[in-house]
Formats: sequence, C-alpha cells, structure tokens
Amino acid sequence: MLNILSILVGLLVLLFTLIGFIPFLGWLNWLTIPFGIVGLALGAMSSHKTGRNLNLVLIIVCAIRLFLGGGLI
Repeated sequence: MLNILSILVGLLVLLFTLIGFIPFLGWLNWLTIPFGIVGLALGAMSSHKTGRNLNLVLIIVCAIRLFLGGGLI
C-alpha cells in the first residue's frame, strides 16, 4: 500500500517537474523536491523499491535542473 502511495506521489512530482522545465517556471522545482522526499520516505517504508527509486530519480533530476539554472549554489 505504501508503494502505491509512493508511486502516486512520484507521478504528481513528475508532472510538476515537467512543468518546471519550461523557462521561467524553474522555481517549481523548489516545491517538487520536498514532495519527492515525502514520496521517497513512503517508498523506503515499503517492501518494494519501485516508488522509492522513482522519487529518488525525480529528486536528482530536479536538483540538477536547479543547479544548471542557477537556483542551487
């Protein structure tokens, strides 16, 4: 059950991450990283690894996008 919830959070984070790739909307990645961490925690408490891995990849992608855009020093 926690894995399904983690995947749902991950899909929501994915949607906002894709919107955050649009120029001038990169600030949205600052909001998606905490939600990704919540999804990562839910996935870590699950016995499956799918939700955890999805959220981990999304957190890394958001952090790289912020780093390249100058939002993360």
